[in-house]
Amino acid sequence: MKVRSILSHVTVAATACLATLFVATGQLRSLVPTQAQAQAPTGQRTTDLFKQEMSDVMGRHLTVRLTERDPGNGSAAHRHPGSHTVGYILEGTYEVKIDDGPARTLKAGEVFYEYPNALHAISRNPSTTEKLKYLIIQVSDPSKPATVPAQ
Repeated sequence: MKVRSILSHVTVAATACLATLFVATGQLRSLVPTQAQAQAPTGQRTTDLFKQEMSDVMGRHLTVRLTERDPGNGSAAHRHPGSHTVGYILEGTYEVKIDDGPARTLKAGEVFYEYPNALHAISRNPSTTEKLKYLIIQVSDPSKPATVPAQ
């Protein structure tokens, strides 16, 4: 079990590094199908950039998505039961609170991590004037729901 946990963490870290490299060098857009825009709440736009089954890592799925939020936009508290989630801030500021951790305001170049089923208590753009753009990298168990409301 310990080896699985270590492999899972290494996979998430390596994925985050690769995605960051692609974003920093401007190469990620060349990998993206143009019709990848997903439905999202008003004030938020999400684009799936990459999705791949990881057959050699217990059938997990690797997903990279770009999320853009208008000033003041946020989401209700929620959980990602089957996903290791890494967020990388590209532009603007992002207010985030995971479980009992402190509320943090992240800026471009900063990263946050959510372990599976962690409470994502705060997820919002605190600015009243600037848009927020961030990259989400997830390694997910497809047998579990992607997102569930907090209870």
